[in-house]
Amino acid sequence: MRVLGLLSGTSHDGIDVTVVDFTEADGAVRGTVLYEDSVPYAPALRARLVAALPPAQTTLAEVTELDTLIGQAFADVAADAAASVGGVDAVCTHGQTVYHWVEGGHALGTLQIGQPAWIAERVGSPVVSDVRIRDITVGGHGAPLVSFLDELLLRGRTGTSAALNLGGIANMTVVGAGAVSAYDVGPANALVDAVITTYGLNPLGYDEDARIALSGEVDEALLASLLADPYYALAAPKSTGKEYFHLDYVRSHATALGRDIPVTALVRTLTELTVQTVARDVQAAGIGFLAVSGGGCHNPLIMDGLRAALPDTEVVLADELGASADNKEAILFALIGWCTMHGVPAVIPGGTGAREPRILGSITPGAGPLRMPEPVASVRSLTLS
Repeated sequence: MRVLGLLSGTSHDGIDVTVVDFTEADGAVRGTVLYEDSVPYAPALRARLVAALPPAQTTLAEVTELDTLIGQAFADVAADAAASVGGVDAVCTHGQTVYHWVEGGHALGTLQIGQPAWIAERVGSPVVSDVRIRDITVGGHGAPLVSFLDELLLRGRTGTSAALNLGGIANMTVVGAGAVSAYDVGPANALVDAVITTYGLNPLGYDEDARIALSGEVDEALLASLLADPYYALAAPKSTGKEYFHLDYVRSHATALGRDIPVTALVRTLTELTVQTVARDVQAAGIGFLAVSGGGCHNPLIMDGLRAALPDTEVVLADELGASADNKEAILFALIGWCTMHGVPAVIPGGTGAREPRILGSITPGAGPLRMPEPVASVRSLTLS
């Protein structure tokens, strides 16, 4: 079965897409990546999205319009990808997260927009969508869903190993001694990107090659204030997002110091925040092997900082596990789509905190009648190529 995976992550800079051809025999699944790409949002659409995200106020009219416009943008990307491989059997779209509701350490709701009916209409194949909420209904955080893929890729390694994704938010899956734990560590690129965008430091919207951070110095007082945030002391499972870590959050910490902080120092300090929060969690878990993915893996200051802070940990890119560091989450959603179509729960309780695993998502039929393949009992192993 050829499944097309689509997402836009917490950096909300564009749409990642992949097509994976899955085959299965007795629970052993092999996935061959046929196509992968990343397509930036149109600048005007991204600007509207950014303006509507928390802590900003928005309207139901704007949410409705963005739901359609993002759905149409996803549909365009999906149609091009499907055509390039001669068609697909199913699509799984994550959409664009606009709010993740967490109170008292529990996730209570989550909203991803990007209307899947537009994708089904353009591609003609059934579309799996709204994949996070079912996990939340059984006590999970709905995140990090990538723990399902990470555990399969890390399974069988000796010692304690982990997969780290550095998107807008950093999340980590830890596998060791027959146990799995996964959670959101804290901000990875979210706060830096907010500063870069607000102050117009780079039209790309991020700190390319850490050039801006490298021109500044760490403000130790600001760093200490940020590291004292109680979120970091919470036990896993836990999840967070830009509802909590946003530009006003940074400004409140900076203002409390009672002095001006150069913007280059701000960027450098926020970059160091990512390094230190990740490094201390890796050390605390005794992780010997760390596979990194996401946009942050291209930031030399973050990667060099992690390797310097973790001399006893092998820090590599996720490519060594068979999943492209830039494309791993798109592969995840292709896998979730395959699992949902085959009746397989694509979540592990240790990964999200759910009481029990559940089959994820809702299905929008394609051009013809919805025909489901024969169910598969479980995914025992996964090989990617």
